[in-house]
Amino acid sequence: METKVATVLNKFDTLNTLRRTLYETIRLHVGFTVLGLLCLAFSVLAIPMFAILPRGLSKRIGRKLIAGMFRVYLRLLVVMGACRFDLTALDALKNGPAMIIAPNHPSLLDAVMILSRLPDAACIMKADIVNSVFFGAGARLGGYIRNTPLRTMVQLAVADLHQGSHLLLFPEGTRTMRFPVGPMQGTTGLIAKYADVSVQTVFIETDSGFLGKGWSVLWTPKMPITYRIRLGKRFDPPRHTADFSSELERYFQSQLAHAQLPDFPISGPPA
Repeated sequence: METKVATVLNKFDTLNTLRRTLYETIRLHVGFTVLGLLCLAFSVLAIPMFAILPRGLSKRIGRKLIAGMFRVYLRLLVVMGACRFDLTALDALKNGPAMIIAPNHPSLLDAVMILSRLPDAACIMKADIVNSVFFGAGARLGGYIRNTPLRTMVQLAVADLHQGSHLLLFPEGTRTMRFPVGPMQGTTGLIAKYADVSVQTVFIETDSGFLGKGWSVLWTPKMPITYRIRLGKRFDPPRHTADFSSELERYFQSQLAHAQLPDFPISGPPA
């Protein structure tokens, strides 16, 4: 009798697991689809705006529209039960002076979260993203900056900061390749030095490796995924970029040593 009961319970648990996995998979692909549709719709809107409006005006409007679009998307993820976000710490930066926003980079959602709260921020992006069908037109409308060539990137970033904007720049240069944080590049200190602006550190914590380095888009994470952002130290404009990069990396290592972050290398959820 006990064996039969145990068998029934195991089958019930298996069905519940399959049902939950199916539901999470549906939520995952609905999220991807909605983001793609939002970006395509924004691209259609951005192309004529970029061609018609004065450059300064199109940049301001573009950044506000991008921030609004990303807020809608994050809200949808919350409503679906896919994610939980605690991003309120970023609100303290909205009306602040021009500065570099320097976060760690555990996930592809990091820029989406930060830009959703900072409607007047430029962003340094990989060239292939700026050239993509989904993001290219919107990125150009918002005045986002390609990461190549290096000299042009630095010049454009400094000019944008001199106009009073924030600049979102991930000091690791890519998503984290070893946790808690990867090696820092010298670009952050270089731009901060020539623009004579401070560097505001930002720490992103998450309980999932979702869309981190090594995560396959075919993997379905356990939901809801939790994201939390907190502010760190604000560094003065550096004098020596190499020394600053080392100091910044040590600071990130110390502040993220006990933070909630996934293991690395990132592995997919259990089958």
